[in-house]
Amino acid sequence: MAVPVIAGLGTAQPPAAAQDELWEGFFAKHFSGTTRALAERIFANSGVSRRQAAVNPLLEDVSDWPTERRMRRYQVEALPLGKEAVGRALTAAGLDAGDVGLFVVCSCTGYATPGLDILLARDLGMAPDAQRMFVGHMGCYAALPGLGAAGDFVTARGRPALLLCAELTSLHIQPAGARVDTQQIVSHALFSDAAVAAVVVPGGRGYALREVASVTDTSTADHMTWDVTDTGFRMGLSPKVPQVLSRHVRGLVDGLLARHGRTSSEVDGWAVHPGGPRILNVVERELALPPEALAASRAVLDEHGNCSSPTVLLILDRLLRAPAPPDRIVMLAFGPGLTLYAALLERDA
Repeated sequence: MAVPVIAGLGTAQPPAAAQDELWEGFFAKHFSGTTRALAERIFANSGVSRRQAAVNPLLEDVSDWPTERRMRRYQVEALPLGKEAVGRALTAAGLDAGDVGLFVVCSCTGYATPGLDILLARDLGMAPDAQRMFVGHMGCYAALPGLGAAGDFVTARGRPALLLCAELTSLHIQPAGARVDTQQIVSHALFSDAAVAAVVVPGGRGYALREVASVTDTSTADHMTWDVTDTGFRMGLSPKVPQVLSRHVRGLVDGLLARHGRTSSEVDGWAVHPGGPRILNVVERELALPPEALAASRAVLDEHGNCSSPTVLLILDRLLRAPAPPDRIVMLAFGPGLTLYAALLERDA
């Protein structure tokens, strides 16, 4: 059977703004009273210095928009961003859109029919028999099950697959008069916009996808929520999330590596979704990693914020662009469920 290999990545991001500018120019006025002082501390300790926004609150305040208007804007902004990421990934892999056998799209920040999968397949010139899969509301870990589906297709069919993760979290700023709690402030301080595409092919040069694994602790399902409201999608993010991750991440990673005769000491690349500074600290501690192991994850958090599903692929892209790219990579991402996903990649000559 064909070994699925990641042969090309492509990234696309809207214009950036400094975290300090976002605070001083918008969020300092968005919050009031004692909430404002709390929000200022959370913004300052977020681990984020710059973020990208397709709909920048410094230029356009969407916080009072109804959900219908936000969804219309989603299509306008997400389509060109996704097209840019896909085009770059296909070019990196040396393929044309017509070569794609399966197109997987992950996005939880906007919905419309026809969706990004159909519109991009049309605009890019994919074959009429190309299969499509849309993954929604998996949130920050969606890239890894998406990658797993692409890898399974490549193995079974011997044809290339394409994954796109595209998120526009900037469309979901909540109204100033809405119920404001610490969870909401944290989400406003962390989240960002991006699109990343990955091409998976049967064999060849690149990074072989050895396995995708997961574990879900449904007893903590209420710890992370993404509710559709009349004013966009509202994030619920419990401070207990790092505690839950600490119970499961070591077993998930050790089991994944053991099935391939490896240990964590043999992993020289870590792409860990930066749900926030505390998440990275917990993973570093539980896996007994040296401080430099999560440097790429912390750098992506600092420069891009938490972009939901594309974030772990941004970290992977950063690792692969290093002067000495790693030979063996573990990818980790976390989201609603609570769910932990892991993937093992190994470089093929």
